[in-house]
Amino acid sequence: MKALMSGLRNLPGWETTLVVLVVVALLGGGLLSGDFLTGQNLSFLTANFSETLLMALTMTLLVIVAEIDLSVASILGLCSAVLGVLFAAGVPMPLAILAAFVVGGLAGLLNGVLVTRLGLPSLAVTIGTLALYRGLAFVLLGDRAIADFPQAYTNFGFGTVPGTLIPIPIALGTVLAILTAVILHATPFGRSLYAIGANEVAARFSGLRVERTKLLLFVMSGLMSALAGVVYTFRFASARGDNATGFELGVIAAVLLGGVSIFGGRGSVIGAVLAVFLIGLINGALTIVDVSNEILTIVTGLLLIGSVLVPNLVARVQAARQRRRPRGEAVSP
Repeated sequence: MKALMSGLRNLPGWETTLVVLVVVALLGGGLLSGDFLTGQNLSFLTANFSETLLMALTMTLLVIVAEIDLSVASILGLCSAVLGVLFAAGVPMPLAILAAFVVGGLAGLLNGVLVTRLGLPSLAVTIGTLALYRGLAFVLLGDRAIADFPQAYTNFGFGTVPGTLIPIPIALGTVLAILTAVILHATPFGRSLYAIGANEVAARFSGLRVERTKLLLFVMSGLMSALAGVVYTFRFASARGDNATGFELGVIAAVLLGGVSIFGGRGSVIGAVLAVFLIGLINGALTIVDVSNEILTIVTGLLLIGSVLVPNLVARVQAARQRRRPRGEAVSP
């Protein structure tokens, strides 16, 4: 317990709050249903947001440099469709998976080129490519579903780490989260992302390659969405054009709720990861008591609004305190 409290004290304020909220969500779910805190249920529940966790990692990096990618779920769906179509055509599974990653990387590259080379806003660009990539997925598959994938691959999607109840996709996401956190917080590249997000003009004058960095991040986002597409396809043993429709909302909500500033220059990987778990646990607890999908969408939307509103209010309060402090110090004896 002492080690836990020491670890919490070392976390930034908002991340500590998120840890507390995750614990509250766990306890609340346990009160709603006696089965909520069982190992089997938590294993199933966490597997359900493994794709969101993966996509939130690279989304965190993009938002830190004041960009955004709304097409992540559509890239996931497109890569899933490519994987399914190639497998159904008799292409060996490793090559089909490789093709899915190539498509994901190219989709991210297109986003990055439009933003960095043509100077278009990433919000507008990725709204457009959200529709484009989803449409391409439906062109490939229509209303069909490709199934009957080899069990060795589907086990990767819904299997657990041997000897544990930890879903393989969550274990993979955890490893990638640690790697992303190290890159962001302990390397010159990570520090350059904060510099670009805080002041892009100053970053350019200091010699940082802003456009190249952003282009790389968009490609990374596309590749991570491809990985999420492979995981999703094998987890449900099905490739469909509508796979993961709407997931981008949950990804963005998690990143912003995790404390990443929508204006760039501030945020952490651990905050985004904790927010993914928090939203997933809340949705899981509500699902257990038969709350409809429409209500779950409303809850996610409210969390997204709150994730933008709360940091803004906190910043206003802090600014007001700083403005009052000099006057208070001046009149003190």
